[in-house]
Amino acid sequence: MGPVIIPSVMVWHLLFFVSTILEGVNAQLSGWVNAHATFYGADQSPFSLGGACGYDNTMHAGFGANTAALSGALFKEGEACGACYQLRCDYRADPKWCLRRATVTITATNFCPSNNNGGWCNPPYHHFDMSMPAFLRIARHGNEGIVPVLYRRVPCRRKGGVRFTLKGQANFNMVMISNVGGSGNVKAAWIRGSRTRTWLPLHRNWGANWQSSVDLRNQRLSFKLTLADGKTLEFLNVVPSRWTFGQTFASSRQFF
Repeated sequence: MGPVIIPSVMVWHLLFFVSTILEGVNAQLSGWVNAHATFYGADQSPFSLGGACGYDNTMHAGFGANTAALSGALFKEGEACGACYQLRCDYRADPKWCLRRATVTITATNFCPSNNNGGWCNPPYHHFDMSMPAFLRIARHGNEGIVPVLYRRVPCRRKGGVRFTLKGQANFNMVMISNVGGSGNVKAAWIRGSRTRTWLPLHRNWGANWQSSVDLRNQRLSFKLTLADGKTLEFLNVVPSRWTFGQTFASSRQFF
């Protein structure tokens, strides 16, 4: 009996099958988690998708166009605002719509409520409703609707320092904190006026907005932040005494 000749097309399919299996195994070993993704805001500016985190403009906040709304299991009532996730479409599960080996890093800026996107944002699902530019970095454009993805938390890399936007009135101070590097999401925050001299705790109002009921007008303002990973930085005298509500001040310090 002579040697068995395997057609080249069969060899190609076998190698393709093995490579996709190995991709899936390597993904699980390297900390990737299964989820699904859709996109939204196709008829909106991608910089206007600050939503439930309260970012007025994701470009001004330092995040650009690669953002996403997270399902409740990931959003955690705003605790995830500013966090960064690396996503890749699961080509092994959906080769028709997924771009192979393509990845994108997004910032969490919005909340995908339950009973949205066909129920994929309901607990306990992990779901990313992505800006269209971010979605098209990992999937083809078409009537795909929803695609399987793999994701993992990654450090946020920002340009420049952490930014503080002052909102509110009189003795109601609300501070939007943005462009945060490192883990990206703020766990605790404090404010200090040049005349108070003690750190006063800020309380999360919603998303990336933190509030205080102390009148700190006509004082230089300093901030102290602790991120979800436990890292803490102080931002001393980042706001001059002649500040007004509505202004944004960029510090010279950043988390890494």
